[in-house]
Order: sequence, then structure tokens, then C-alpha cells
Amino acid sequence: MIFFDKAAVETPSDHAKGSVNPWTLCTVTQIEELKSVLRLLPIWVTGIVFSSVRSQMDNLFVLQGSFMDTQVGKTSFKIPPASLGTFGTLSVIFWVPVYDQIIVPLARKLTGHPNGLTQLQRIGTGHFISIFSMLSAGILEVIRLEIVKRHGYYEIKPVPIPIFWQVPQFLIIGCAEVFTLVGQMEFFYEQVPGSMKSLGSALRLTTIALGNYTSSLLVSIVIKVTTEDGGPGWIPDNLNYGQLQNFFWLLAALSGVNLAIFVVVAKWHTGPLG
Repeated sequence: MIFFDKAAVETPSDHAKGSVNPWTLCTVTQIEELKSVLRLLPIWVTGIVFSSVRSQMDNLFVLQGSFMDTQVGKTSFKIPPASLGTFGTLSVIFWVPVYDQIIVPLARKLTGHPNGLTQLQRIGTGHFISIFSMLSAGILEVIRLEIVKRHGYYEIKPVPIPIFWQVPQFLIIGCAEVFTLVGQMEFFYEQVPGSMKSLGSALRLTTIALGNYTSSLLVSIVIKVTTEDGGPGWIPDNLNYGQLQNFFWLLAALSGVNLAIFVVVAKWHTGPLG
């Protein structure tokens, strides 16, 4: 990024009209601030895939749950599939004190770092954990479709498998959020110059927005590609004819690739994940 330094080099034209135009000549401080933000972009990009995975709590997890038994025991009460997102929130509430009171002291003894884990190590841990949420969701869908196939429940909604089997995937996502989202918030806020703290906070929020867009784009592409042969595809209106688990496998694979990229760019940013 040395070429940005040219913006601080004075030329005769800069003084042609007497006063210097701030749009054509920058200070060294402005250039260094810009560089510090640009160095964050590779880390920022890796957060988009994580947010795509996280967005499944409000999208495909809900769709999957709508094809499962929502009745509580033998009562007439039924749980709305979207309400299972509460378990993600409860997971965050549980893991925040566990991280501060248990994980940090243990990690501090192992790493010698005052915070136990560096911010980048914390973010990377969340990326790793999120993979298991997709694996959990995919395994559950395989089991659900096996029940559909075994008993011929293709036109039956809901399939007689309790919706509470979705709880693990929500809990895992909540755990991943405590590591990645909190780590991102601290990282972006601390790494930007003092005059750009608001921008640092905004960077984390943009990954959430772009993650939702990316998720929608992936769903659209998968539906188009998997239905070209005239079949129901991976994500049809009736999931009993679909292969939703393949989409979860895809997200797990993308998360794995994203984690590998994150490790590389994190090392490039400050050395070994520091």
C-alpha cells in the first residue's frame, strides 16, 4: 500500500491557486489512517461467511422446523418453529460468563496472554465452532428424511420427529457468536484510529448485513442449479422431497474454507494469530 504515500507528495500544481486543496493533497496522518482501515478488510471479508451461517437461525432452521413435530408432549400446545431462536439467545447468555470466568483464566495459563485468547484467536475459534452447527443441522435433516422415506411421509407435515432435536444447532450457533461477534466488535473498534471508532463498529455490522444477502444469493443459486433437470432440487417447498442437508454440507464446507483463509490473513495481519 506504499502507492497511497503519493497522496502526501506536494507538486507545483497543489499551490497553483494559492491555498492547498485538501482533496488533492493529504496529510501523512490521513494516509496512515486509511491504511489501518484497509488492513482490516481481509479479516472483515471472512466475517461475511460466518454471518451467512448465523442467518440460518432465521431462515432454513425455521423452514426445517416447520416440517417437524412442534407439539409439546401430549398437550395441545405447539411451539412456533421461529421461537427456537430463543435457544440461541440463551446459549449466548450462558457462554458469556463461562468465557469470562472459566475459559479466559484457563487460556491465560496456557498462552500467557492477559486476555487468554487474542481477539483474532477468539474470532477464529468462533469460525471453527460454527461449522459444527451446520453439521448438526445436516445430520438432523438426514435423520428426518430417513423417517420420511421409511414410512412414506412425503405428503405429511409435520413429520413425527420432535422439533427439540433442533436445539443443539441453535446452541452451537450461540456459542460461536460469543467468540466471533464479540471478538469482531473488540477487534475492529481497537484497530482503527481514534478518529474512526464509529467506522470500526460499523464494519462488524456490515458483515451481518452482507451475510444475509450472501445467504439469500446462495439459496437462489442452489435452487436454480439443482432444479435445472426438472427435479425438486435441494430446497423445494415440500422439504420431504428435497435434500436440505446438502445445503448445510455446502455451508459447512464454505465455513471450513473461510476458516483456512482467516488463519492465513490473521497471520498476515499481526503474525501468528496475535
